[in-house]
Amino acid sequence: MGTSIGGILEPVKTTFNALSGKTVAVDAYNTLYQFLAIIRQPDGTPLTDSSGRATSHLSGLIYRTANLMEKGIKLVFVFDGKPSDLKAGVIRNRSERREEARRRWEEAEVPEEALKYAKASTRIDATIVEEAKQLLTYMGIPHVQALSEGEAQAAYMVIEGDAEFVCSQDYDSLLFGAPVVIRNLSAQRKNTKLEVIDLNEFEKKRGISREELVDLAILVGTDFNEGIRGVGAKTALKLIKKYHSIEELIAKSKIEVDAGIEDYELVRDIFLHPEVTESYELKWVAPDDAKVKELLCEEHGFAEERVSKALERISMLKVKQGSIEQWL
Repeated sequence: MGTSIGGILEPVKTTFNALSGKTVAVDAYNTLYQFLAIIRQPDGTPLTDSSGRATSHLSGLIYRTANLMEKGIKLVFVFDGKPSDLKAGVIRNRSERREEARRRWEEAEVPEEALKYAKASTRIDATIVEEAKQLLTYMGIPHVQALSEGEAQAAYMVIEGDAEFVCSQDYDSLLFGAPVVIRNLSAQRKNTKLEVIDLNEFEKKRGISREELVDLAILVGTDFNEGIRGVGAKTALKLIKKYHSIEELIAKSKIEVDAGIEDYELVRDIFLHPEVTESYELKWVAPDDAKVKELLCEEHGFAEERVSKALERISMLKVKQGSIEQWL
Protein backbone atom coordinates (compact mmCIF):
# COMPACT_ATOMS: atom_id res chain seq x y z
CA MET A 1 0.00 0.00 0.00
CA GLY A 2 2.82 2.40 0.81
CA THR A 3 2.41 6.02 1.86
CA SER A 4 -0.43 8.26 0.67
CA ILE A 5 1.51 11.26 -0.60
CA GLY A 6 0.21 11.18 -4.15
CA GLY A 7 -1.77 14.38 -3.59
CA ILE A 8 1.37 16.53 -3.50
CA LEU A 9 3.18 14.81 -6.36
CA GLU A 10 2.88 15.92 -9.98
CA PRO A 11 3.81 13.01 -12.24
CA VAL A 12 4.85 13.80 -15.80
CA LYS A 13 3.50 11.72 -18.65
CA THR A 14 5.99 9.76 -20.72
CA THR A 15 5.97 7.23 -23.56
CA PHE A 16 7.27 3.76 -24.21
CA ASN A 17 9.55 5.20 -26.87
CA ALA A 18 11.22 7.36 -24.23
CA LEU A 19 11.91 4.21 -22.17
CA SER A 20 13.34 2.15 -25.02
CA GLY A 21 16.83 0.94 -24.17
CA LYS A 22 16.41 1.86 -20.49
CA THR A 23 16.82 -0.51 -17.54
CA VAL A 24 13.90 -0.58 -15.11
CA ALA A 25 14.09 -2.10 -11.61
CA VAL A 26 10.60 -3.49 -11.02
CA ASP A 27 8.99 -3.81 -7.60
CA ALA A 28 8.16 -7.49 -8.09
CA TYR A 29 5.58 -7.91 -5.33
CA ASN A 30 3.75 -4.77 -6.39
CA THR A 31 3.61 -5.99 -9.99
CA LEU A 32 2.52 -9.51 -9.04
CA TYR A 33 -0.31 -8.04 -6.98
CA GLN A 34 -1.39 -6.09 -10.05
CA PHE A 35 -1.45 -9.21 -12.21
CA LEU A 36 -3.30 -11.27 -9.59
CA ALA A 37 -5.83 -8.53 -8.94
CA ILE A 38 -6.55 -7.49 -12.52
CA ILE A 39 -6.21 -10.67 -14.58
CA ARG A 40 -9.49 -12.27 -13.52
CA GLN A 41 -12.79 -13.50 -14.86
CA PRO A 42 -15.75 -11.04 -14.83
CA ASP A 43 -17.02 -12.58 -11.58
CA GLY A 44 -13.67 -12.04 -9.91
CA THR A 45 -12.37 -15.58 -10.22
CA PRO A 46 -8.61 -15.57 -10.93
CA LEU A 47 -7.14 -17.52 -13.81
CA THR A 48 -6.39 -21.06 -12.70
CA ASP A 49 -5.13 -24.30 -14.19
CA SER A 50 -7.00 -27.62 -14.20
CA SER A 51 -5.85 -28.26 -10.63
CA GLY A 52 -7.23 -24.97 -9.37
CA ARG A 53 -3.83 -23.30 -8.96
CA ALA A 54 -3.67 -19.57 -9.68
CA THR A 55 -1.98 -18.66 -12.96
CA SER A 56 -2.82 -14.94 -13.29
CA HIS A 57 0.70 -13.99 -12.16
CA LEU A 58 2.31 -16.28 -14.74
CA SER A 59 0.06 -14.96 -17.48
CA GLY A 60 0.99 -11.37 -16.63
CA LEU A 61 4.70 -12.16 -16.52
CA ILE A 62 4.92 -13.95 -19.86
CA TYR A 63 2.61 -11.77 -21.95
CA ARG A 64 2.95 -8.31 -20.40
CA THR A 65 6.71 -8.68 -19.99
CA ALA A 66 7.01 -9.78 -23.62
CA ASN A 67 5.19 -6.60 -24.64
CA LEU A 68 7.57 -4.42 -22.62
CA MET A 69 10.71 -6.20 -23.81
CA GLU A 70 9.54 -5.88 -27.39
CA LYS A 71 9.45 -2.12 -26.82
CA GLY A 72 13.13 -2.24 -25.88
CA ILE A 73 12.73 -1.97 -22.10
CA LYS A 74 15.24 -3.97 -20.02
CA LEU A 75 13.56 -5.30 -16.89
CA VAL A 76 14.99 -6.58 -13.64
CA PHE A 77 12.56 -7.76 -10.96
CA VAL A 78 13.32 -7.05 -7.30
CA PHE A 79 11.67 -9.24 -4.65
CA ASP A 80 10.99 -8.30 -1.03
CA GLY A 81 13.01 -9.92 1.72
CA LYS A 82 12.27 -10.05 5.45
CA PRO A 83 10.00 -7.18 6.53
CA SER A 84 10.86 -4.88 9.41
CA ASP A 85 9.27 -5.69 12.76
CA LEU A 86 7.56 -2.29 12.53
CA LYS A 87 5.59 -3.64 9.56
CA ALA A 88 3.99 -6.46 11.55
CA GLY A 89 0.87 -4.46 12.35
CA VAL A 90 0.40 -3.42 8.72
CA ILE A 91 0.80 -7.02 7.53
CA ARG A 92 -1.72 -8.21 10.11
CA ASN A 93 -4.24 -5.53 9.14
CA ARG A 94 -3.83 -6.29 5.44
CA SER A 95 -4.44 -9.97 6.10
CA GLU A 96 -7.62 -9.17 8.03
CA ARG A 97 -8.86 -6.87 5.25
CA ARG A 98 -8.23 -9.54 2.64
CA GLU A 99 -10.14 -12.12 4.65
CA GLU A 100 -13.05 -9.71 4.98
CA ALA A 101 -12.93 -8.97 1.25
CA ARG A 102 -12.92 -12.70 0.49
CA ARG A 103 -16.00 -13.17 2.66
CA ARG A 104 -17.82 -10.34 0.89
CA TRP A 105 -16.76 -11.69 -2.50
CA GLU A 106 -18.32 -15.05 -1.68
CA GLU A 107 -21.54 -13.34 -0.56
CA ALA A 108 -21.76 -10.80 -3.40
CA GLU A 109 -24.69 -11.17 -5.77
CA VAL A 110 -23.88 -8.32 -8.16
CA PRO A 111 -20.96 -9.04 -10.58
CA GLU A 112 -19.42 -5.59 -10.11
CA GLU A 113 -19.41 -6.02 -6.33
CA ALA A 114 -17.96 -9.52 -6.65
CA LEU A 115 -15.13 -8.27 -8.85
CA LYS A 116 -14.33 -5.39 -6.47
CA TYR A 117 -14.06 -7.64 -3.42
CA ALA A 118 -12.23 -10.33 -5.37
CA LYS A 119 -9.49 -7.86 -6.27
CA ALA A 120 -9.28 -6.69 -2.66
CA SER A 121 -8.81 -10.28 -1.49
CA THR A 122 -5.65 -10.78 -3.56
CA ARG A 123 -2.72 -12.33 -1.71
CA ILE A 124 0.74 -13.58 -2.64
CA ASP A 125 2.10 -16.77 -1.15
CA ALA A 126 5.50 -18.49 -1.31
CA THR A 127 4.43 -20.68 -4.24
CA ILE A 128 3.49 -17.68 -6.35
CA VAL A 129 6.82 -15.99 -5.60
CA GLU A 130 8.87 -19.08 -6.42
CA GLU A 131 6.97 -19.71 -9.66
CA ALA A 132 7.50 -16.08 -10.68
CA LYS A 133 11.25 -16.33 -10.05
CA GLN A 134 11.38 -19.62 -11.93
CA LEU A 135 9.57 -18.21 -14.96
CA LEU A 136 11.75 -15.08 -15.03
CA THR A 137 14.87 -17.25 -14.97
CA TYR A 138 13.59 -19.34 -17.86
CA MET A 139 12.70 -16.13 -19.75
CA GLY A 140 16.27 -14.87 -19.34
CA ILE A 141 15.25 -11.92 -17.16
CA PRO A 142 17.33 -11.21 -14.03
CA HIS A 143 15.78 -10.93 -10.60
CA VAL A 144 17.26 -9.71 -7.33
CA GLN A 145 16.38 -10.89 -3.84
CA ALA A 146 16.29 -7.92 -1.46
CA LEU A 147 17.36 -8.29 2.15
CA SER A 148 14.28 -6.38 3.27
CA GLU A 149 12.16 -3.91 1.28
CA GLY A 150 12.19 -4.51 -2.48
CA GLU A 151 11.63 -0.82 -3.22
CA ALA A 152 14.67 0.08 -1.15
CA GLN A 153 16.80 -2.36 -3.11
CA ALA A 154 15.41 -1.10 -6.42
CA ALA A 155 16.13 2.50 -5.39
CA TYR A 156 19.69 1.53 -4.46
CA MET A 157 20.21 -0.06 -7.88
CA VAL A 158 19.14 3.15 -9.61
CA ILE A 159 21.33 5.27 -7.33
CA GLU A 160 24.27 2.98 -8.17
CA GLY A 161 23.62 3.38 -11.89
CA ASP A 162 22.61 -0.26 -12.51
CA ALA A 163 19.11 0.84 -13.55
CA GLU A 164 17.52 4.10 -14.61
CA PHE A 165 14.03 3.83 -13.17
CA VAL A 166 12.19 2.16 -10.33
CA CYS A 167 8.83 0.79 -11.38
CA SER A 168 6.16 0.74 -8.67
CA GLN A 169 2.61 1.93 -8.14
CA ASP A 170 3.52 2.96 -4.59
CA TYR A 171 5.54 6.01 -3.61
CA ASP A 172 7.82 4.41 -1.00
CA SER A 173 10.70 4.13 -3.45
CA LEU A 174 10.92 7.95 -3.45
CA LEU A 175 11.35 7.85 0.33
CA PHE A 176 14.11 5.28 -0.15
CA GLY A 177 15.86 7.76 -2.45
CA ALA A 178 14.91 6.54 -5.92
CA PRO A 179 15.85 9.40 -8.28
CA VAL A 180 13.14 8.56 -10.83
CA VAL A 181 10.02 6.42 -10.42
CA ILE A 182 7.78 5.20 -13.22
CA ARG A 183 4.15 4.22 -12.64
CA ASN A 184 1.61 2.27 -14.73
CA LEU A 185 4.26 0.34 -16.65
CA SER A 186 2.39 -2.93 -16.17
CA ALA A 187 -1.11 -1.47 -16.33
CA GLN A 188 -3.56 -3.52 -18.35
CA ARG A 189 -5.92 -0.69 -19.32
CA LYS A 190 -5.22 0.96 -22.66
CA ASN A 191 -6.23 4.43 -21.42
CA THR A 192 -3.81 4.33 -18.47
CA LYS A 193 -0.90 6.69 -19.07
CA LEU A 194 2.73 6.12 -18.18
CA GLU A 195 3.87 8.51 -15.46
CA VAL A 196 7.32 9.53 -14.27
CA ILE A 197 8.13 11.18 -10.94
CA ASP A 198 11.52 12.88 -10.64
CA LEU A 199 12.55 13.18 -6.98
CA ASN A 200 15.00 16.02 -7.61
CA GLU A 201 12.44 18.05 -9.55
CA PHE A 202 9.87 17.46 -6.82
CA GLU A 203 12.28 18.65 -4.12
CA LYS A 204 13.08 21.80 -6.10
CA LYS A 205 9.47 22.63 -6.81
CA ARG A 206 8.20 21.99 -3.28
CA GLY A 207 11.27 23.43 -1.57
CA ILE A 208 11.91 20.44 0.66
CA SER A 209 14.67 17.85 0.96
CA ARG A 210 14.38 14.08 0.81
CA GLU A 211 14.82 13.97 4.59
CA GLU A 212 11.90 16.36 4.97
CA LEU A 213 9.86 14.29 2.53
CA VAL A 214 10.44 11.24 4.72
CA ASP A 215 9.24 13.15 7.80
CA LEU A 216 6.24 14.36 5.81
CA ALA A 217 5.35 10.77 4.90
CA ILE A 218 5.69 9.68 8.52
CA LEU A 219 3.14 12.31 9.53
CA VAL A 220 0.75 11.00 6.87
CA GLY A 221 1.48 7.35 7.63
CA THR A 222 3.66 4.66 6.07
CA ASP A 223 3.89 0.89 6.06
CA PHE A 224 5.81 1.25 9.32
CA ASN A 225 3.60 3.71 11.22
CA GLU A 226 0.01 4.89 11.22
CA GLY A 227 0.66 8.63 11.05
CA ILE A 228 -1.36 11.37 12.72
CA ARG A 229 -5.10 10.97 12.34
CA GLY A 230 -6.56 13.67 10.10
CA VAL A 231 -3.21 14.75 8.62
CA GLY A 232 -3.06 14.26 4.87
CA ALA A 233 -0.27 14.96 2.41
CA LYS A 234 -1.12 18.63 1.84
CA THR A 235 -1.37 19.41 5.54
CA ALA A 236 1.84 17.49 6.24
CA LEU A 237 3.60 19.47 3.51
CA LYS A 238 2.61 22.76 5.15
CA LEU A 239 3.79 21.53 8.55
CA ILE A 240 7.15 20.30 7.27
CA LYS A 241 7.79 23.45 5.25
CA LYS A 242 7.17 25.45 8.43
CA TYR A 243 8.99 23.26 10.98
CA HIS A 244 11.34 21.22 8.71
CA SER A 245 11.43 18.16 10.98
CA ILE A 246 9.24 16.14 13.30
CA GLU A 247 11.43 17.16 16.25
CA GLU A 248 10.82 20.86 15.57
CA LEU A 249 7.15 20.21 14.92
CA ILE A 250 6.79 18.55 18.32
CA ALA A 251 8.82 21.21 20.09
CA LYS A 252 7.20 24.30 18.58
CA SER A 253 3.63 23.30 17.72
CA LYS A 254 0.64 21.96 19.60
CA ILE A 255 0.95 18.56 17.95
CA GLU A 256 1.91 15.85 20.41
CA VAL A 257 3.63 12.55 19.78
CA ASP A 258 0.95 9.88 19.66
CA ALA A 259 0.97 6.21 18.73
CA GLY A 260 0.87 7.10 15.04
CA ILE A 261 4.34 8.66 15.04
CA GLU A 262 5.92 7.52 18.30
CA ASP A 263 8.54 5.43 16.44
CA TYR A 264 9.32 8.19 13.95
CA GLU A 265 13.09 7.98 14.47
CA LEU A 266 13.12 4.25 13.70
CA VAL A 267 10.85 4.73 10.67
CA ARG A 268 13.00 7.59 9.42
CA ASP A 269 16.10 5.41 9.70
CA ILE A 270 14.44 2.63 7.67
CA PHE A 271 13.93 5.04 4.78
CA LEU A 272 17.19 6.98 5.00
CA HIS A 273 19.46 4.01 5.77
CA PRO A 274 17.69 0.97 4.30
CA GLU A 275 19.10 -2.52 4.42
CA VAL A 276 20.26 -3.41 0.90
CA THR A 277 22.59 -5.89 -0.75
CA GLU A 278 25.43 -5.18 -3.15
CA SER A 279 25.58 -8.85 -4.14
CA TYR A 280 23.58 -9.07 -7.34
CA GLU A 281 24.31 -9.64 -10.99
CA LEU A 282 22.24 -8.26 -13.83
CA LYS A 283 22.52 -10.42 -16.90
CA TRP A 284 19.96 -10.79 -19.66
CA VAL A 285 20.08 -13.99 -21.71
CA ALA A 286 18.01 -15.62 -24.40
CA PRO A 287 14.96 -17.45 -23.05
CA ASP A 288 14.98 -21.21 -22.54
CA ASP A 289 11.93 -21.99 -24.66
CA ALA A 290 11.71 -25.61 -23.53
CA LYS A 291 11.74 -24.71 -19.83
CA VAL A 292 9.17 -21.95 -20.28
CA LYS A 293 6.82 -24.30 -22.14
CA GLU A 294 7.37 -27.05 -19.59
CA LEU A 295 6.34 -24.71 -16.76
CA LEU A 296 3.50 -22.93 -18.50
CA CYS A 297 2.10 -25.41 -21.00
CA GLU A 298 2.80 -28.80 -19.49
CA GLU A 299 2.42 -27.95 -15.81
CA HIS A 300 -0.23 -25.21 -15.96
CA GLY A 301 -2.06 -25.81 -19.24
CA PHE A 302 -1.21 -22.61 -21.10
CA ALA A 303 -1.88 -22.60 -24.85
CA GLU A 304 1.42 -23.57 -26.48
CA GLU A 305 0.81 -21.51 -29.61
CA ARG A 306 0.34 -18.30 -27.65
CA VAL A 307 3.34 -18.97 -25.41
CA SER A 308 5.47 -19.72 -28.48
CA LYS A 309 4.52 -16.38 -30.02
CA ALA A 310 5.49 -14.55 -26.82
CA LEU A 311 8.83 -16.34 -26.72
CA GLU A 312 9.48 -15.51 -30.35
CA ARG A 313 8.89 -11.83 -29.63
CA ILE A 314 11.27 -11.94 -26.67
CA SER A 315 13.97 -13.74 -28.65
CA MET A 316 13.78 -11.53 -31.71
CA LEU A 317 13.36 -8.22 -29.87
CA LYS A 318 12.24 -6.46 -33.00
CA VAL A 319 12.64 -2.95 -31.70
CA LYS A 320 13.83 0.16 -33.44
CA GLN A 321 16.95 0.59 -31.34
CA GLY A 322 18.60 -2.80 -31.62
CA SER A 323 18.35 -6.55 -31.32
CA ILE A 324 18.96 -9.18 -28.69
CA GLU A 325 22.73 -8.60 -28.80
CA GLN A 326 22.22 -5.34 -26.86
CA TRP A 327 20.76 -7.36 -23.99
CA LEU A 328 23.40 -10.06 -23.61
